[in-house]
Amino acid sequence: MSDDLYFKQHVFFCMNTRDDGRPCCSDHNAQAAQEHAKRRIKQLDLNGQGKIRINKAGCLDRCEQGPVLVVYPQGTWYTYVDNQDIDEIIDVHLIGGKIVERLQIR
Repeated sequence: MSDDLYFKQHVFFCMNTRDDGRPCCSDHNAQAAQEHAKRRIKQLDLNGQGKIRINKAGCLDRCEQGPVLVVYPQGTWYTYVDNQDIDEIIDVHLIGGKIVERLQIR
């Protein structure tokens, strides 16, 4: 990983809301999941420059597979159901460096 990255990893949670009846991440508690991840990363002292950033994003155009998040710079996409899934992504991927295969979407 390059030393010049402002954040070692950047996690974007889709927060999209659609008014046309198509699936959207906001219908699947995306806001609460993002807040949980942000809180947990802070509790673990993994937030800030050179560490991990948890962000909200507009439409990531994968709502049909949602709710979704993407981890950069790896470009790994995940779906999740609850906070246990979010914790697993944090523990296994963000901290452990391994992909959570059961939650990964391609």
